[in-house]
Amino acid sequence: MTTAGRSAHHPSHPDAPDPVRTDHPDLPHSVGTAHSDSPHPVRTGPLDGAHPARPADRPAVVPVDRAAADPAVRPRLGYGTNGLTDLRLDDALGLLADLGYDGVGLTLDHMHLDPLAPGLAARTARVARRLGELGLGVTVETGARYVLDPRRKHGPSLLDPDPEDRAARVRLLQRAVRVAADLGAHAVHCFSGTLPADTPPDEAWKRLASSLTPVLTAAEAARVPLAVEPEPGHLLATLGDFHHLRELLGDPAPALLGLTLDIGHCQCLEPLPPADCVRAAAPWVHHVQIEDMRRGVHEHLPFGDGEIDFPPVLAALTELTAAGYPGLTVVELPRHSHAGPELARTSLSFLRRETSPC
Repeated sequence: MTTAGRSAHHPSHPDAPDPVRTDHPDLPHSVGTAHSDSPHPVRTGPLDGAHPARPADRPAVVPVDRAAADPAVRPRLGYGTNGLTDLRLDDALGLLADLGYDGVGLTLDHMHLDPLAPGLAARTARVARRLGELGLGVTVETGARYVLDPRRKHGPSLLDPDPEDRAARVRLLQRAVRVAADLGAHAVHCFSGTLPADTPPDEAWKRLASSLTPVLTAAEAARVPLAVEPEPGHLLATLGDFHHLRELLGDPAPALLGLTLDIGHCQCLEPLPPADCVRAAAPWVHHVQIEDMRRGVHEHLPFGDGEIDFPPVLAALTELTAAGYPGLTVVELPRHSHAGPELARTSLSFLRRETSPC
């Protein structure tokens, strides 16, 4: 069932998003709305050539008719703690388990497993025990807005001109890898950051590859995959950009360097429909985020408030699961913590309903 045009009943967010210009000719919206984490206009465009051939370490996706024939095969659903910031972490985990989620996207932040506060190892061990008691899987996310700098959202980044600033982000990601290993997480999520002013793109790509190299070394030692997210407005914004990064890094094994695939971002700016993006990205996917969104507008929306046709997307995610993807599909609503518990409930109901065979 197509969800475009449907309106879900949920508490509205009190903060109106900021306008952004999106003047790409392929977009139906010439004036859109910016997500709070997208300071630059969204850019769109074709992927840089065809996707590389499927790596040998993950099987091809199972055709949807075969996947749907087994009702036990379904995406493993989670909810992101960045959409539950008004709750203590223990309360948030208990809520998700009580609702019936399979796991959690855990953003390391000052209110939820602060990665910079003393006693991280002991605190991580307590969270690991709690996840085990509740039967929740976990992916570690690193998108906290002000965890490193209280004045710069998502700063410093892997692209900053100052080497010491870049090193601070590298250390955070290395620490996230250790936390993920101690939690038994599926992957560590990260992103590139936005292009700094007066920085040529080629120089920014060099910084990104150089900054990620020690993180990949840590991830390989910990046996935890790194899942890079294409983010609208960032240097690495599309699936094509991800493959460019792979080339710069010497084509690391997909088991080490892979993707966080955000379904809303696919709707926002990829040339392929979101379901086709899932299939094209399948060999590299280590983490999935999901929400509703509109074309050309980077605003994370509750299900039914955007333009995504979810049954084909969820069918593709079911194929991905049947092909061996062990990770989570995590609801990503970072601007909606004021209504987090209710949206966690209604989001799970929506995804279960839309996944069910007709």
